[in-house]
Amino acid sequence: MNSEILTLGPIWYVSFIFALTCHEAAHALVAKLGGDPTAYEGGQVSLNPWPHIRRSPFGTVVVPIVMLIVSGWMLGWASAPYDPHWQRRYPKRAALMALAGPAANFILVLISIIIMRIGLANGFFSQPDYFQFTHIIEGTAPGVASVIAIFVSITFSLNLLLGVFNLIPVPPLDGSTAMALVLPENLAVKYAELCNNQAFALLGIVAAWRLIEIIFVPVFLGASALIFS
Repeated sequence: MNSEILTLGPIWYVSFIFALTCHEAAHALVAKLGGDPTAYEGGQVSLNPWPHIRRSPFGTVVVPIVMLIVSGWMLGWASAPYDPHWQRRYPKRAALMALAGPAANFILVLISIIIMRIGLANGFFSQPDYFQFTHIIEGTAPGVASVIAIFVSITFSLNLLLGVFNLIPVPPLDGSTAMALVLPENLAVKYAELCNNQAFALLGIVAAWRLIEIIFVPVFLGASALIFS
């Protein structure tokens, strides 16, 4: 384990857990508003990370730490429970629930952009000589400014990735459930049934990883341009 991982690891984890917590809490809140209290009753309409960690400890603790050590990136997952009978009865409400998670991530991206622009305008941050996932801006002084710059950089990048990735319309990603908003009802029902197939879900994950490699870089560069424009 190199010194950079030891230094950035805690910052990564705080940003990661905050992103997942907001994502899942948004799912849970919109589901409750749409008539499904399942996640609410599990305590997941909350920005307290503990209910989300308790439900998915492997995806929120073990996998993120291992991924950071192995690849230098922190990836994992969490989930908010919902009633499948409610989803079948109200597919459009379920679609809005699905879209709420990525929407929460994009709100965090927007907040990160605003913070970075304010920091750049007031001399708290500066544009770095090199540009990467964890280093979009840098603090103009060591210490607090540098730590905040790293945290905001990771928060921007990670939430952009989570938001875009989850909108890909293949199972088990949120985009597959959101298809009920755009497909005719008969096709939406058939696609939902197909998404419940384990083999199709596995193929969906493989396809999504290949697709995100193609689409994320231009999205990332376009969103980053909003910081410095």
